[in-house]
Amino acid sequence: MPNPPAAPTAVARQRFLALPLQLFSPAGDAEYERRIDELVRSFLRGPGVGSGVDTEIVAREFRDATIPSHPLATAEYLEFLARSVVAHSTRTSSPRYIGHMTSALPHFVQPLSKLVAALNQNVVKLETSRAFSPLERQALAMMHRLVYDFPPEFYAAHAQAGESTLGVVTSGGTIANLTALWCARNAALGPSEGFAGVEQEGMAAALHHHGYRRAVVIGSALMHYSFDKAADYLGLGVRNVVRVPVGRRHGVDVAAMRREMERCRAEGALVLALVGVAGSTDSGSIDPLEEVAELAREAGAHFHVDAAWGGALLFSRRHRGKLAGIDRADSVTIDPHKQLYTPLGTGLLFFRDPGLARTVEKHARYILRRGSADLGRRSLEGSRPGAVVFLHAGLHLLGREGYEQLVDEGMRKARYMADRVRERPGFELLAEPVTNIVLYRALPGCPRDGAAPEAVDRFNVRLQQAQWEAGRTFVSRTTLDPGDGSPPVVALRAVLANPLTREEDVDAVLDDQVAIAATLEGC
Repeated sequence: MPNPPAAPTAVARQRFLALPLQLFSPAGDAEYERRIDELVRSFLRGPGVGSGVDTEIVAREFRDATIPSHPLATAEYLEFLARSVVAHSTRTSSPRYIGHMTSALPHFVQPLSKLVAALNQNVVKLETSRAFSPLERQALAMMHRLVYDFPPEFYAAHAQAGESTLGVVTSGGTIANLTALWCARNAALGPSEGFAGVEQEGMAAALHHHGYRRAVVIGSALMHYSFDKAADYLGLGVRNVVRVPVGRRHGVDVAAMRREMERCRAEGALVLALVGVAGSTDSGSIDPLEEVAELAREAGAHFHVDAAWGGALLFSRRHRGKLAGIDRADSVTIDPHKQLYTPLGTGLLFFRDPGLARTVEKHARYILRRGSADLGRRSLEGSRPGAVVFLHAGLHLLGREGYEQLVDEGMRKARYMADRVRERPGFELLAEPVTNIVLYRALPGCPRDGAAPEAVDRFNVRLQQAQWEAGRTFVSRTTLDPGDGSPPVVALRAVLANPLTREEDVDAVLDDQVAIAATLEGC
């Protein structure tokens, strides 16, 4: 039998511990930071939107599942990042990357990211975020006022009050939408007549006690898929997310929504919430929020507006009228990491009633105590960083007028692209842009397939894939229901939100598609 390994001496143990402990030194590593800065600058200034390397080849660098037994030198790890990660990352800041709702960030974000990471404040608990908690409340109050515009005395009373919740900062719109329905569910199926409420008893017991067969959420066919996740998570069931057809402008058909609402109620269902979409992810369309608000009032249902994309229009005097009725919503989702230009991982949910979030309040003896001002008491997420500082900085460093200019420019560039698509042979504009998303398609010149709808769809799929693989420019694609009874069509989808995108970049994207299409004409 081999002898057991000798216990390490105190000196050897001290030497071994010195390696990882060096990484925690407040002095840091100046060379490491300098090389990171170089990597960032090089990446942001690089050409194109991607490396053009096949994703399967990229993935080969990440197959090894073995944790290294000894620490790597920082220089060695940086070399790996530069070669295998940064080199193949998508350049979402490129002015010719106009396919998704992610774009360039203002220059003040990068240094702030270092500050947020270094301070490492946990906004779940006041004891771990003495200054960040009130800062978060202030940013929420500022945005709440943009949405609801209550009198100044309202914000004086509620902005910093521990028992009031004007809103919740989340990691994104999905959690914000889920939290809105969570609050709506607990409020509608709360304690009564000796019943402890859905929070304690569960959905089946709550529905039975209140005399309902099921609970439904009703919105347009373009509702975000996060509502399916929410229905699953909250025990409603995805089949109880009722999607209503849209009209030609892709806003919800309010008459059809009313019929669905009446049908569900006649079948013994609780209409838990009506959802208004303010900037659909497919087309940027906006529902008639005033009319949906009135339906919700008649039904006594929670009215939620998903303005994750379109909420930024509130900054624009020219375009905010498109969101008329949003101030009647019981809750509103807005994503700062979209058109308010904060890094990914920041979402917002606002409540018209500062007391609504009490329906989901939870406590823990070691951290979230009753009567405390801890923000984590009324949020789904627990530990989370002080990412709200990016929004707070934007509201101050850009201000209302700065955001207004960015919103107006995005809308103008969308109209420019729509006009260019309309003018160019070989393209077809599929819908007039309501916000700054443009839907169009390329028309193949393949005589064998002609103009058959299936051939046009296949051609656009191939075109979009080829454009992505080439890595010079990029638009995304979706499937669009025209809203007139005709079959859905594959659409190319451009998002004009990047402040760096110029008219010549829009033209370059279309030129690139023309060049790629010429290589696909053989069908």
